[in-house]
Amino acid sequence: MTSLQIELPNQLAAALQRLVQNGWFQTEQEIVRLALVEFIRRHQAELTEQFQREDIAWALSQIPSPQPQA
Repeated sequence: MTSLQIELPNQLAAALQRLVQNGWFQTEQEIVRLALVEFIRRHQAELTEQFQREDIAWALSQIPSPQPQA
């Protein structure tokens, strides 16, 4: 498993702490991990499509322009 160190705005960090204190989650790390999993799940198709479009645009830009007939 990989560890990341992140900085959060104080207001967001306080919200995470309240969720833990109120028993919704065991730790702040659990909240962040689940939020990232959900973000990726919701946006996977959109992200994949965006990457494919960028790849196609790059590939098309590599095709030489036709030379005019003399």
